Amino acid sequence: MHSRKQPSTGAPASSKSRLCPTQQPEGTVPWSTGLFACGSDVPNCCITCWCPCVTFGRIAEIVEEGSTSCGARGAVYTLIAVFTGCGCACIYSGFYRQRMRSRYRLEEGRCNDCCLHLCCERCALCQEYRELKNRGFDMSLGCHGNMARQQNQGAQTTAAPAVETGMKG
Repeated sequence: MHSRKQPSTGAPASSKSRLCPTQQPEGTVPWSTGLFACGSDVPNCCITCWCPCVTFGRIAEIVEEGSTSCGARGAVYTLIAVFTGCGCACIYSGFYRQRMRSRYRLEEGRCNDCCLHLCCERCALCQEYRELKNRGFDMSLGCHGNMARQQNQGAQTTAAPAVETGMKG
């Protein structure tokens, strides 16, 4: 009996260590846009360029499912950046990227989330913002506003259709 040779994955078959960058764990999905596709959403790119705390706050509110507000997380981000330097704020935002990736089963890039934020903070924030937007979130509404919108859409689809009365000629 012949045993079929398994295709090479770049990692030893007995290895239980971290997967190589080209091999993604089962069940992950790619990001809807690339890291450097900032130009696909120019308004957000501009906001993130000048006030990354706003973009971060909006992302954090959605990722935390509304347990804290956009303003509170944006303020924490700003305070960390002002008092400890941008590097610590980037590490802080990197943890949120990790939470977002876990929640939506998004694949990890070539470097870990905190490293990515340390090197490309604004591009990473823009990508996360676009990802949530592409998943149907209206980022200006926040978490609770998006939940209310979903409930209203659900109520509209379950309601009986309107019937016109009277005769048409």
